[in-house]
Amino acid sequence: MINHKRHKRLLKLLDEREHASVQQLMEWLSASAATVRRDISWLAAKNQLTRTRGGAQRLEQKKKSYTLSSETFQNNAQQNTAAKRAIARYATSMCNNGETIIINGGTTTFMMAEFLVEKQLKILTNSFLMAERLLVTSDNEIILPGGRVYREQNVILSPFENDVAQHHYAAKMFMGVYGLSILGLMEADPLLIQAEKRLIGQAEELVVLVDSSKFQRKAGLVLCGLNRVSTVITDTGASDSAVQLLEHYGVRVITVEPEAVDPRVVEASAMSSHDYAAVLEAGAYGRHAGLNS
Repeated sequence: MINHKRHKRLLKLLDEREHASVQQLMEWLSASAATVRRDISWLAAKNQLTRTRGGAQRLEQKKKSYTLSSETFQNNAQQNTAAKRAIARYATSMCNNGETIIINGGTTTFMMAEFLVEKQLKILTNSFLMAERLLVTSDNEIILPGGRVYREQNVILSPFENDVAQHHYAAKMFMGVYGLSILGLMEADPLLIQAEKRLIGQAEELVVLVDSSKFQRKAGLVLCGLNRVSTVITDTGASDSAVQLLEHYGVRVITVEPEAVDPRVVEASAMSSHDYAAVLEAGAYGRHAGLNS
């Protein structure tokens, strides 16, 4: 076998098996021990594999970089879940059947999916996980904008002005944000700001879902001022001064008591939608984790 073909075959074998001994490579490549060792040395020098005692292994895959600097959806889903679930439940109670609403990607807004199952709404969302979940578990009409999928943040964002959002008007937009201050709603990513400003522009009423920890968070970008916010739903951990500040700017503030959350409710967020639907249909979560309470 010609050298370059053998090298290509060796790397393919490592991709499939992760590591191999010299003896295994001799058999798979029909080559001598000396030839295999020379190949390993040459490819290691080219930084295409890693030499090991008695063999070789494929290089560790570098973690892909993402242009969004915000925290991952999975990490955020584990934080303040009791407050977020109560906030999501109340937000869903504000939705009237037949309405068109917008829901942005975020862990608090995603928890609305559980309570939206019995609703009949037209929902525009840039959360692909929420869209998938609702398509499987509900009869709501789901609309997704076009754009790039950011897996770790669970959102679809487009840098272009002309996307599907501009053709839909919503009575309400429900959104979570990185932080909230006297300056308004705060975010950390310019691309997120650009996309969400377009969504905000398509809604009559802006409802912000933030657990009390968000009042302490600072970011370098302002999404919009408090004058654009109709309602803030938060938990009872929010300070009196924070609530009074919002009310001073004409924002309606609703505080809810955090709910007790079974750990399996948090685990459900990581399920595939089909598995989640099967669990709901069986009634197991409704009985044991209070999903149908």
